Amino acid sequence: MRDEPRSGCAINAAVEALGDQWSLIVLRDVIFGGRRHFRELLTHSEEGIASNILSSRLKALVAGGLLTQEEVGRGRRAIYSLTEAGIQTVPVMVALGSWGMRHRPTTPELTVRARLLEEGGPPLWADLMDELRELHLGTPRPHPDRPLPSELLRAAYEHALAEVS
Repeated sequence: MRDEPRSGCAINAAVEALGDQWSLIVLRDVIFGGRRHFRELLTHSEEGIASNILSSRLKALVAGGLLTQEEVGRGRRAIYSLTEAGIQTVPVMVALGSWGMRHRPTTPELTVRARLLEEGGPPLWADLMDELRELHLGTPRPHPDRPLPSELLRAAYEHALAEVS
């Protein structure tokens, strides 16, 4: 990822930060899969990311200000956390998921979360971003009485998975 975009175009700047397919997949897995360690990201990727690709994408996402990496000491696993910029990719992910379920072949169990996020609209996205801020940045959710969006999405995925099995 370059420090300065090739042009002043906002779309170009975003594509340069997010346009790599593996970077988006890594962000997806951190945001929606709760995966925060290298090994989790490597072994639980539906797409089968190679370790060298994952390593380079994590470095690029950290350098680009979308993730932070917390070293926890010798022999312990580094923890990756979303930054505010990373959290604010949620609407982008929703838009990509909405487009993908309309225009590309998908499976019900892997599309159910995209459908729920589309149907829930901006209020659900805001709640999810608040949950991510609490988890990754330590900022308490403004509405702690509301159900956790991640639990809603997980339950829907598990239900869809059970229906396919």
